[in-house]
Amino acid sequence: MIEERISLGQLAINVRHSLNSKPAILFLHFSGGNLNMWEGILPQFAQDYSIIAPDIRGHGQSDKPETGYHIDQMAEDMYLLLQHLQVDKCHIVGSSMGAEVGLSLAAAHPERVLSLVCEGALNNEFGEYGIFQGTAEEIVQRKEQLRAELGEREERIFNSIEEYVAEQRAELTAEGLWNEYFSAFYEHSLQQLPDGKYTYCYLNRVRTEYIVKFWDLSFEQYYQKIECPVLFLPSEEEWADESIRRNLDAFAGLLDSYEITRIPDSLHAYVWMQLPLPAGQAVKNFLNKQL
Repeated sequence: MIEERISLGQLAINVRHSLNSKPAILFLHFSGGNLNMWEGILPQFAQDYSIIAPDIRGHGQSDKPETGYHIDQMAEDMYLLLQHLQVDKCHIVGSSMGAEVGLSLAAAHPERVLSLVCEGALNNEFGEYGIFQGTAEEIVQRKEQLRAELGEREERIFNSIEEYVAEQRAELTAEGLWNEYFSAFYEHSLQQLPDGKYTYCYLNRVRTEYIVKFWDLSFEQYYQKIECPVLFLPSEEEWADESIRRNLDAFAGLLDSYEITRIPDSLHAYVWMQLPLPAGQAVKNFLNKQL
């Protein structure tokens, strides 16, 4: 596979890819993620598919402009990337924010998307299909509270990548989750500062703009425009939440073709590193039906 930074006008996107005559899959990571989260997934598809795994804008080694973190803008970046790579059609596998970006891309450019895997985009934050239910005044108050919490978050500083990885290893080992795939992900989650120390690749200003714009998303408006088959991959916790299941059923009802697959013990977003083999197999089973 090749990993390179590709200029898309005023934005450079870091992407790992292996392109040939076989069908293409675009892998889109979660909020705060990077393309290295797919370390345990990509080898499962490399033989039968072309692979495209970018760092979405504001993440990893891609550019981090001052603004542009609505999912529609990130989806347009992916459209331009596909054009640059001369990929006319692709399958999309999206995790959390990546599922939202994939959903936006499939809604805006249905001719480009053969199928969509949504490990995310299962509910809105507010409104009829939202997690938070309240009056208009209560929603305003809730947003103000959340905005204040976002403003209090500090950029953490680390002396070395090893220090950061050791911290994450200790936390995930205590939860029985640590493995080589988490290691590969966290080793690429920091960027170096001018003084030689490190902070997150996912800067607070990027995170804040994405989250604030997420609050006003209505995913039903996107699902209404989807023409391709969709695989939903709810986590165990999401499936156990009656509100999320109700919203998922509503979104699925807007589609011509969909499946819902549950991976036992799966965690939202982390499942691709936590359980790469069953997660990959779930996607393979779905894609095999699209041939």
